Formats: sequence, C-alpha cells, structure tokens
Amino acid sequence: MDILKTLQEEFNLKTFQIENTVSLIDEGNTIPFIARYRKEMTGSLDDQLLREFYDRLVYLRNLDEKREQVRKLIDEQEKLTDEISKALDLAKTITEIDDIYRPFRPKRRTRATIAKEKGLEPLADIIFEQIIDKDLDILAKEYINEEKEVHSVEDAIQGAMDIVAEIISDNADYRSIIRKLTFNKGFITTKAVDENKESVYEMYYEYTELIKKIVGHRILAINRGEKENFISVKIEAPVEDIFNKLNSLIIKNNDKTNEIMRNILDDSYKRLIFPSIEREIRADLTEKAEEGAIKVFGENLKQLLLQPPIKDKVVLALDPGFRTGCKTAVIDGTGKVLDTGVIYPVPPHNKVREAKDKLIPWIKKYNVELIAIGNGTASRETESFAAEMIKESGEKVMYVIVNEAGASVYSASKLGAEEFPDYDVALRSAVSIGRRLQDPLAELVKIDPKSIGVGQYQHDMNQKRLGETLGGVVENCVNNVGVDLNTASSSLLSYIAGISGTVAKNIEEYREENGKFNDRKQLLKVKKLGPKAFEQCAGFLRISDGKNILDNTGVHPESYSAAEKLLTKLGYTLKDVAGNNISNMKNKISDIKTLSEELEIGVPTLRDIIKELEKPGRDPRDEMPKPILRSDVLSMEDLTEGMILKGTVRNVIDFGIFVDIGVHQDGLVHISEITNRYIKHPLEVVSVGDIIDVKVLEVDINKKRISLSMKL
Repeated sequence: MDILKTLQEEFNLKTFQIENTVSLIDEGNTIPFIARYRKEMTGSLDDQLLREFYDRLVYLRNLDEKREQVRKLIDEQEKLTDEISKALDLAKTITEIDDIYRPFRPKRRTRATIAKEKGLEPLADIIFEQIIDKDLDILAKEYINEEKEVHSVEDAIQGAMDIVAEIISDNADYRSIIRKLTFNKGFITTKAVDENKESVYEMYYEYTELIKKIVGHRILAINRGEKENFISVKIEAPVEDIFNKLNSLIIKNNDKTNEIMRNILDDSYKRLIFPSIEREIRADLTEKAEEGAIKVFGENLKQLLLQPPIKDKVVLALDPGFRTGCKTAVIDGTGKVLDTGVIYPVPPHNKVREAKDKLIPWIKKYNVELIAIGNGTASRETESFAAEMIKESGEKVMYVIVNEAGASVYSASKLGAEEFPDYDVALRSAVSIGRRLQDPLAELVKIDPKSIGVGQYQHDMNQKRLGETLGGVVENCVNNVGVDLNTASSSLLSYIAGISGTVAKNIEEYREENGKFNDRKQLLKVKKLGPKAFEQCAGFLRISDGKNILDNTGVHPESYSAAEKLLTKLGYTLKDVAGNNISNMKNKISDIKTLSEELEIGVPTLRDIIKELEKPGRDPRDEMPKPILRSDVLSMEDLTEGMILKGTVRNVIDFGIFVDIGVHQDGLVHISEITNRYIKHPLEVVSVGDIIDVKVLEVDINKKRISLSMKL
C-alpha cells in the first residue's frame, strides 16, 4: 500500500502537505508546534485535523506491518501464492487481513482438525469439488478405519463434512460477502430479560432497527443495558439472501452432492461463520459509536477548558453538601486561599442564621465580588441560601454555578495533597471550585480529563483511546492559550508541546532556585530541556514582565528577527508593542506576499506575527461569552410555558443539549428544537459553555423535567 497516496485521497490534501506533514511527524515534532509554527509546510492544517492525520498514519503503518507479518507467516508454511499475495496487497483493513490469514492460522483442535487426523481430507476434497458420479456412501466406505475411530460410512461422511464446513468458513471472500449483507440488510434486536423489571432501558425491551441505520448513542445504551442484564441483544441476519448468494457461488448442481453441500453450508454458516460475524459487527458498531462519543466528549471538554477566566476577582467558593455541610473557601485574585470553613445552611441541619453570620463578615472583610457554587448535591438549596444572603448583606456580589465534575477526584489526588497539605479533602474541593471560576483551564488540567463529565457513556468506552483523545484536546487547548512561564503549575506546563512531566517539575524547581524567568532562552538552563524541546515549547510559554516584550507573545524566538524587521519597516518599535500602541498594522501593508519574501518568512507566519504584535499577551478565551452572573434564584414553580430565559449549555449529547437556566433542574433542548434546519448533531449549532436564549415548552414538576426550545 502506498501510504502517502492513501492519506492524500482520504484527506483530500495536496502532495506537499502530505509529504511535509509526515516528515515533520517523523522528525519528532509535536502536533501543537506543527499546527502553529509550520503552517507553510502543512498548508495551515489545524491541530484537530493533524491529530486525525496522525492517528490514520499510525493505523496505516500498523496495517502495513500486519500485512507483511501475515505474508511472512503464510510463506513460512510454503503456502503463499501470487493470488494470496495480491489479496494481501489490496486489503484495506486489519479485518480483511485477518480473513485472509484465517485458513493458515494455527488452530486449536476443532471438529475439522480431528477429521483430518483421521485421514478424511481426501474425501472432503471430493465432496467440496462436487465432481463425483457415484453415490457418496460407496466412496465413503474406503475411509472406514477402526484404528482411526472411523467406524462407519456415517462417521466418514460427517468428518468430511466438518472439514468442508471449515474450508467454507475460512474463505475470506465468503466472509466479506456475508459481513456486507448482514450489515446492509440485517437488524439488531433487543428483548427484556425480565419485562416486569423497571429500568431506564424500557424502550429497548422490545426493539428492532436496521444495523446500517442505528445511531451511536443507541448502540452504547444497548451495550450498557445488556451489561447490566436488563436486555438481551442479537443480530438478525438476512439468512435467505445469504444462502442464495452462497448457493450460487459454491453449489455446482450435482445431484450426488447438492443435498450434502446444502447441509454443509447450513452447518458452516450457523456454527462457524455467523457467531463470529455477529461478534465482529457488534464490535465494529461499538467502535464507531465510541469514536463518535469520544469526539463529542472531546468537543465538549474543549469548550469547558476554554471558558473565559474571571481574572483578579476575590471569590467565595461554596462546595455544597447536605449531611456533611457546605465547604467554603475565600480565594484572592491570584488564587491564594485567604480563609476556609464549613457551614450548614441546608437540610438536615438548616443552620441558616449561623451560616450567614459567618459568611457576610467574610464578604465585607475580603471584599468578595463573586460567589462560585458547585453544581453537585445540594447545589440548588445552596444557591437559594446564597441569593438570600446576598440580599441581606447589601453588598454588590453576584454568584455563578460552576461545573464541579472531577473536583473530588482532584481533592483526593496526590497533587491535591501536595498543593494543600494542611487542608482536608473536602476543603481542597471548595478551593478547586473557586479557582475554576478564576481560570478554568489552569485548574481543570490538574484532573484526569475522563473525570470531567461532559459526555455520554464515558465509563463504557475504550479507556486507552478515550484518554489519548482527551489528552490531545487538553494539549491543544493549553497550547492555543499559552501559559505564563513564571506562574504556571507543573500540571499546566506538562501539557505544553515538548515538555514532559519531569521537565515541567524541573521548570518549577528552576524558578524556586533562581527566581523568575526574564528571558525565554533561560529555558535552556533547565535540566533535561534541550534545543529540540526548546524549539517545541518556547512559543507557547509567556513571560509577562521579561526583558523582551516578544517573550509575552506567541511569536516564536526563531521569528524574532523577522518581527523586529517588520516593526522597523512599518515605523514601530518594541516599545510600541509593550505599550499596546499598535492597531490595524495590516492596513500599512500593500503587498503581504512581497513583504513576507523580503522578511524571509511565509505569509501565514507573517499574519500570525502581525496579530501577536497588535495584542501582546492576548488570551483567546477573552473573546468567549462570559458566564452568567446572578444575584437571585428561580424555582421550577416560577417557570411558565412560553417564558424566555437566558441559560448556559452544560452538556451536549447526540439527541440534544442540557441547559442551566437557574432553577433546580437543567432543562433539555431536544435536537428537533435547536434550529429550524435539519442538523445531524447539536454540536453543529451549540457548544458547552455557550450562553443561549431558550423558551420553556413544558414543565413536569413531579418528574423534575423541563423541556426547552431554542426556536424563539
């Protein structure tokens, strides 16, 4: 297989893009570095596409490796023919290669291998060829052998049939035909294990759908229902179509063999072929469903990580709880903890007065401007308390509901213990919630991405694949934003291109021993951070008050000379950059291509440099919609049909979106209520964290369900 040609066809890219991208990957460059600083070479491919490209490149290389491995194994058996070799060359998936290798794979003892040991292979060949002109019983008599336990004609014929059944089962072409027919015309059906048992899987208690039409989220729901023993699942194949096809390909219309061949086909299909095809199809459906779900999870995670920070505000964080109380922490604008405690304003304690008497003085003493409330257990009761307290305090304080997914994971982690050795687990969780509001990205990178629950069925998926994908999403986000070299934690630094966990800790140690970095070049003095790592990471690390203002931009050190020449040519200096005195620089450029040639850089790099010089230290998250700040609370009883409200998208799934509208329950906007045009997935229109207007369609207080619409 020509891997480069295959990639070019699949990704619809130019030859130079394919060749350069593969070369950059093979040289050990990271995806963020290639996406940001090698745009001329890749034709400006973004990091998401580059990751898909990388995954496909790895798959195709593994496929080639497997192809050659199988070729060698068949050749060692001296059974490699030109036909088999050609079939291997044409195979486009690992399944196809497995099908080709199946007849040559060493087998455990099967009915067919036992029959071969009994010397029945020649009889099997005669039956399979279907060219006999005498009764089979007469032929079979020759193979009776008491020593080999072939006691009768029936034993001989049955053994030969077992061999032929396995020959048919091992045929790659037949398997391919059966697999395609089953996928295109077959059904997936589910039934209740116990119809009287209530569960969330009731819609699957009697369910049938065409395999080729079933959507990913239903596959994952069915898999989980089966795993929890609420439903049984099976594939119903188009048996008549399959047998018609196999008959036309295998049976040669010989009166002496027609009936026995039909019996062999029936046995081969039911006993050997169908069970494995069923497993393969279900595995394939699951893999595709997981890939789709992982993609949605990744997109949701990206939006959550890129929520705009609320900088330089003193925050009172509340981690709600019923029995154990509400953990509290006051955090200053830099993330430093000023005070902590526990209050009990909600059931079963209801110590509202005591809680207010503790928090209102804090609000006044520390000039608290925002209250961050975790969205877990007792969240809405705590929200009601906070709204009441704000009124009573008379201070200009607002509150925000913060997604607390994974906060408890962080607080119980080794990292949480290292950061706050003097606090118990519960108080660390409150600090994490407050800091999430101040800088979501810096705080969320401390948690395993899988624990930040913004997807569907994440615990049922291939955890290795999920971890790789989500790790890539976090890496993309961190590098797109950039980090402050002098304040970033090792957790944050470890996601920067070219920096390992060990090197991230070494950077922290260097800061502790030598003070702040004044220059990006100082990174080369950090243990284990060599020239290659420096090339990969330097552009993503910012120094806000260093010697050179370019160190506080996304301009890579390799382009400093070009940036300075550009400033001089357009009548600016580095002081203008530091003073934010540059705007509309592109208006001063009449011919960007000629200028890029003069500066000896590509046009995409020149455009990026211009953007950075106009806004040094810019944070792309600042352009995102800010969280909704509230001072009062609604209840479900306050909602009426037709009411228009502003809400925050909390989760995006295949069939709709969940929206926080400031009541005790998130509302659901079904996919059909998102827009008037047809969409395949809600992500085409909305993302996690979006602030949207919604209309109340229906409120069911008993079931705690709110139906919303974005069609206003």
